[in-house]
Amino acid sequence: MNATIPSRPSPMRPAGEEKSGWLAVLEQGANLLQQATPLAGFDVYVVGLHCAKDRPGQQMEAHHYCRVVNEDFLQCVLFDGNTADANLIGVEYIVSERLFATMPREERTYWHPHNYEILSGQLAAPGLPAVAEKALMKQLMNSYGKTWHTWHTGRHDGERGDEAPKGDAMLMWSFNRDGEADESLKLHRDDAMRLDTAGKRDHRHDLVELARPQEGVDAMRDQFSGTRPVEGVAEV
Repeated sequence: MNATIPSRPSPMRPAGEEKSGWLAVLEQGANLLQQATPLAGFDVYVVGLHCAKDRPGQQMEAHHYCRVVNEDFLQCVLFDGNTADANLIGVEYIVSERLFATMPREERTYWHPHNYEILSGQLAAPGLPAVAEKALMKQLMNSYGKTWHTWHTGRHDGERGDEAPKGDAMLMWSFNRDGEADESLKLHRDDAMRLDTAGKRDHRHDLVELARPQEGVDAMRDQFSGTRPVEGVAEV
């Protein structure tokens, strides 16, 4: 890891025996002779919080490593930490508002809005200077994500997950109001990674003027209680 980014180890050690000698030889050969071309360029790192759609209690931290394909499309691989032992837990595709608008209505129900994650300060790009991080968040304003988790490895604040991927892939959703994300989940991440979510919210306040109403903001609103709306985050 970059020395400026605090390490965030995975909360789950997968089931299975330790690596044998032949695996070590294989890895050495791969490092020397094989090129991981499809993974080149997945160098945009952001960390956020997800919940399973229509399962508000199933929440977790997600570390995204993304490749910017073009102005309208990013693709990300998701891990439960940012160290060498992190587990691959899913994928996320991110599209601009323009590209989202071309999709059939039924398809759009799979895509969650991003404005709350940005304006609340919840989405962070650890290691980036504040100016660069804000430029990234400005680019992501009004965008949408389609996220599938294939493995629930648990939470860093204590909830134990599965030792191996089980069951169907889970469609994930974004938080869209204050009070939806578990406070313990947020605080544990912010303390461990030295993130100032409140400060990021203040720093991004001027992005509110760029925000447009988005589809999906109210998709899970009634599944939470005691929540509060945020300026700039509204359903179409």
